[in-house]
Amino acid sequence: MSGNKRIPTDGGQGLSHKPFAALSNAGLPLAPENLPETNLGEASVPASRLVSSLAPTNVVKPAKKNRGRVDIVRQTAGRGGKTVTVVKNFNGIGLPEKEQLAKAMQRACGTGGTVKDGQIEIQGDKRAEVARILTGANFRPVFAGG
Repeated sequence: MSGNKRIPTDGGQGLSHKPFAALSNAGLPLAPENLPETNLGEASVPASRLVSSLAPTNVVKPAKKNRGRVDIVRQTAGRGGKTVTVVKNFNGIGLPEKEQLAKAMQRACGTGGTVKDGQIEIQGDKRAEVARILTGANFRPVFAGG
């Protein structure tokens, strides 16, 4: 063998190498100054007490905003005798959100559906399931028609 093709085995850099030393903590929240003492022995502090002492005490949950009334109608006319549940009269909601609601309704009802002319159409008489989903999305569903 000619030449020295050995791999160095001296260990390279020592253990003092810090790979994350270049990262900064800018934009991160500061640690609480007075954390409770914990003992891992017999008299340890319960985790529930630690969590409650670290949780903010003045958190205000935002109230659910009512997004308006929507009508749920069952239709059979012009559909070859097939029943379709139609959701209409959306105010202030765009096409992408209507499509997301339609997908959620289709999954919950186990049927097909579409968004057509600004209305959501779900195959079958699924008014109760559709009303449940609309209520969860902060709409006020109203059963209109027959």
